[in-house]
Amino acid sequence: MLAEGKSLTAIGRRLQLDHSTVRRFARADSVDELLVKATNRISILDQYKPYLHQRWREGCHDIPQLQRELRERGFTGDIQCVRRYFRPFKKPHSPKPRIPPAPPPELRPAPKPRRVVRWIMTHPDLLAEASAAELKEIRTACPHLDATARHVRDFARMMGELRGHELPAWMDQVLADDLPTLHSLVHGMNRDLDAVTAGLSTPWNSGQVEGHVTRAKLLKRMGFGRANLDLLRRRILLRV
Repeated sequence: MLAEGKSLTAIGRRLQLDHSTVRRFARADSVDELLVKATNRISILDQYKPYLHQRWREGCHDIPQLQRELRERGFTGDIQCVRRYFRPFKKPHSPKPRIPPAPPPELRPAPKPRRVVRWIMTHPDLLAEASAAELKEIRTACPHLDATARHVRDFARMMGELRGHELPAWMDQVLADDLPTLHSLVHGMNRDLDAVTAGLSTPWNSGQVEGHVTRAKLLKRMGFGRANLDLLRRRILLRV
């Protein structure tokens, strides 16, 4: 009908099919594509399949009985849904019904990137046992992430123990790995290497300056729209 130039609406009206169904068939490149979509479709029966498999292995092959038991467990579908599922395993004139395969194990959802970053940035001694195990599994599966976590922790140890003299060796190790994002960090450090080395070697930091900046911003917001710069200057200078 498509080859005859008929529209999807006309085909749906002629075959008494929904427009989305006609569109799906018309856009499919092969029958295999349609079958894959049909077999992988989510069903309201999915959460009850383990129970159905258990009862089937126990010898209960009565579809109405299985449907009644599912009703007691909260199943809202009709009996045809159960019949369709067991149809391939209950052949006519078969001396022994086939056993349906066990449902595939539920895949554990992957952790969000922000959570993985928090695990990497946390000191290993302070990381929960479950989180440490999951991070180890992720690092094993992804060599790039494993290298990133190793470099991050080496840098954290270097910063905490004030070992600024180890910075050049750390930068060489980073550049030896295929980590473009960390490469840009290293190139930025190279532009002011002396300052970065001093920051990693001395106990001094800009925390006190940042504290004064935060206090000035707070006073400014408190007087916004109600005072001029002269009053703000006096409050910053005179407030302890």
